Amino acid sequence: MKYLRLLATIAFVLAGIALPVAPSHAAPVLPTTAFVPTRFTIVDQGTVGKPDVILIPGISSSRAVWENEAKLLAPNYRLHLVQVDGFAGAPAGPNASGPMLAPIVEELHAYIVATGMHPAVMGHSLGGLLTLMLADKHPEDVRKIIIVDTLPYYAVLFSPGATVDMMKPQAEAIRQQVVGLSADQLTAMTTMSATMMAKDPDGQKHVAEFEQATDRVVMANAMVEDLLTDMRGEMASIKTPALLLFAVDASAKQPDPVAYEATMREGYKPMPNVTVVKVEDSRHFIMYDQPAKFDAAVESFLK
Repeated sequence: MKYLRLLATIAFVLAGIALPVAPSHAAPVLPTTAFVPTRFTIVDQGTVGKPDVILIPGISSSRAVWENEAKLLAPNYRLHLVQVDGFAGAPAGPNASGPMLAPIVEELHAYIVATGMHPAVMGHSLGGLLTLMLADKHPEDVRKIIIVDTLPYYAVLFSPGATVDMMKPQAEAIRQQVVGLSADQLTAMTTMSATMMAKDPDGQKHVAEFEQATDRVVMANAMVEDLLTDMRGEMASIKTPALLLFAVDASAKQPDPVAYEATMREGYKPMPNVTVVKVEDSRHFIMYDQPAKFDAAVESFLK
C-alpha cells in the first residue's frame, strides 16, 4: 500500500487519457508536408483556409481528448491534432528511449515550418509544457498559446523549494516503479488517478481505461522528463500572447485547491502577456468537467 500511495501522490502529474483514436465528428485528413514527424502523428480537421490551431494532449492522452472542443472549433479553424507516439496505444517509436520532450518540440517546429503556417497552439498538462517550450525556443512559430492546467515546473507540487537536482533521485525511483508495475498495480493506479483527474464519469472512464493502453516505458520516461523540466527561468522571456486555464475543485484534497491556485498564479506571474482564468468545480481535465466554460474561454481568446 505504501507503493500505491506514492503512485497516488504523483498521479496528478499525469495528463490522463482519452480514446486512442481521432475525433469522430469528421473524417481525419493526414497532412501532406515535406516533413514527416517521427515522434508523433497529426491529423487535420476543421476548415481549410481558416486560422490554424495545433492541439497537444498530455501524458498518456490521445488526440481524442480534444474531441468535443474540436467539434466546436472546426467551423472557424483549421485544426492539427497531435498524437504523441507511445501514448494511448500508439506505437512507441523513438520515444521508447532517450529524451523525448526536446525532440518533440523540434519536430513541432519543423512541422510548422514545412506547412508554412503561424498557428495558435493549445496544450494540456504535458502538452502545455511542450507548448511553453515551443514558444520559448521558437517564438516566431506561434501567434498565440493556450496552456491548460500546466505549471512551469510541476515538481513544486511535491516541494515548493524543489530543484531539478533535488528531484533526480525521486524521478528515477518513479521511473523504476512505473515500469515495474504489475497489471493489477497498474489497474489500481489508474483507478486512483482517474478520480483525481476528472469529476465527469465518462472522463474518469477514459482516464482509467486508456492510461493502461500507454506504453509503460514511454509513460515513465515522460513523467521523469516532466519532473526534471524547469521552465521558471524562461517565463519572463515568453512574450507570445498566452491564456492559462487552471482547474480548482473545492472538494479535492490533493492538491490543496487554495495552495494550487497560489502556485499557479505565482508560476505565471513573470509572463508578460498572459491572461489567467480559473475554472472552478473542475479537476485536471477541464474539457471533460467544464466543457462550456472551457470552450468559451478558448474561443474568446482565439478571436
